[in-house]
Amino acid sequence: MPGLLAHDGAVTLCAHAGQARPAVSNPRVKVGGRPTALLTVPWLVTGCAPPSLPPCVTAQWVTGTTRVRSAGVPLVIQGGAAVCAPSGGPLSVVVVQPRVRGI
Repeated sequence: MPGLLAHDGAVTLCAHAGQARPAVSNPRVKVGGRPTALLTVPWLVTGCAPPSLPPCVTAQWVTGTTRVRSAGVPLVIQGGAAVCAPSGGPLSVVVVQPRVRGI
């Protein structure tokens, strides 16, 4: 599935409006001067406050690029799928750079 590449600093939110960032960014591939995010790197979620569930603390991407890789690892794209822990909710890239699309 093609999508715009996510980068460190892209607006990424959990289902409860908590903000997420990659634990480690990928300096080998940059978009708009910002490092991209590898699919295998966990993301840290802050500001999550669901009414009845435990808050999202981390997230892991499960789908991303299929053809574009950095050091053999797929990259995170807008429209990819991620699962937050411990809530099990989704993570979404909301605002991202508009120029570089990966497949």
